[in-house]
Amino acid sequence: MPASAAGIETAPHPSSLLRIALVAWLLSLGVDLFLHAGLLARLYVAPSPFLLDAGAAFRRIPAGYLTFLVLTGALAWLMRRLGLEGAGGGFRFGLAAGGVVWGALALGLFSISTAPVALLVGWWLGQSFELALAGAVIGAALAGAPVRRLLGKVVIAVVVLGVATVALQSLGFAPPMRLQG
Repeated sequence: MPASAAGIETAPHPSSLLRIALVAWLLSLGVDLFLHAGLLARLYVAPSPFLLDAGAAFRRIPAGYLTFLVLTGALAWLMRRLGLEGAGGGFRFGLAAGGVVWGALALGLFSISTAPVALLVGWWLGQSFELALAGAVIGAALAGAPVRRLLGKVVIAVVVLGVATVALQSLGFAPPMRLQG
């Protein structure tokens, strides 16, 4: 944990931890856009009894993003409580946490739904990587990296991910989403 001026270990103030979690969450949103509107987009266009139509799914995006906020906040809290620091340690911890949470969800959905296996595996791997990146941001901040500098890097990453998503759609590697109803 960052040391105070007197050399005593200090935990981030709760408001600092909230700012750290929000910066990590912003990166999660960018990764999520790239994952679902880019890499996994083909898996959403076929009619499915499991998936909502594009319009209904689009209207529910805020609920999904709230999920990532809860997970990122919990990750930040756990990392602080466990004394985990550094981008590498945060990445590994986030990957492990994501693998457990998203893997359990994917297995549960496989056991009771018509969700395609490719979609479940894509969610498991993609969302685990997303939480790993959030963990890297949190770990870097807990190790003393300035949150403002991390925010700048995250904004750049989100812009790059947005451009990459548009490029995937424009070049035909990912179908653009069409909203009905």
